Amino acid sequence: MDSEQVAYDELCCYTLGHPDPAFIHQHVVDAFAGQQGDEHKKPITLTFGLVGLYLKIEKHFSGKQVQRAHMDLARQKRAWPSFTLPPQRGSITATDVMNVPAGPDRDKNIDAWCAAVWEAFKDNHKTVAELLAPQGIVKP
Repeated sequence: MDSEQVAYDELCCYTLGHPDPAFIHQHVVDAFAGQQGDEHKKPITLTFGLVGLYLKIEKHFSGKQVQRAHMDLARQKRAWPSFTLPPQRGSITATDVMNVPAGPDRDKNIDAWCAAVWEAFKDNHKTVAELLAPQGIVKP
């Protein structure tokens, strides 16, 4: 199995057992989806990953709030947008996050990972914001 997948799985175990009610697990799922998304995965996977990162980084949504936004978007039948896939998807990976001891430092590294992946997709920021604006999830 791919080492990044193994690190992601371990990170999921960590965040699913995390006591923080903000549900940081959602941010891990979205960062991984952004970093691993490609033309072979379902378009909704990358879309939801980028939506989650946008809501976390730009709008300061908690994981619970992102999860609700995903549920709202999923209720609508639509064609998901195409995104430009950057060659480099962020300088931090799931492996890097798992190499930090569990606790507040790892949690901060999750935030840094999300920010790094979101920054890597900077050419797509407008597309994500435009997708959400008519949904009433965020104000433009």
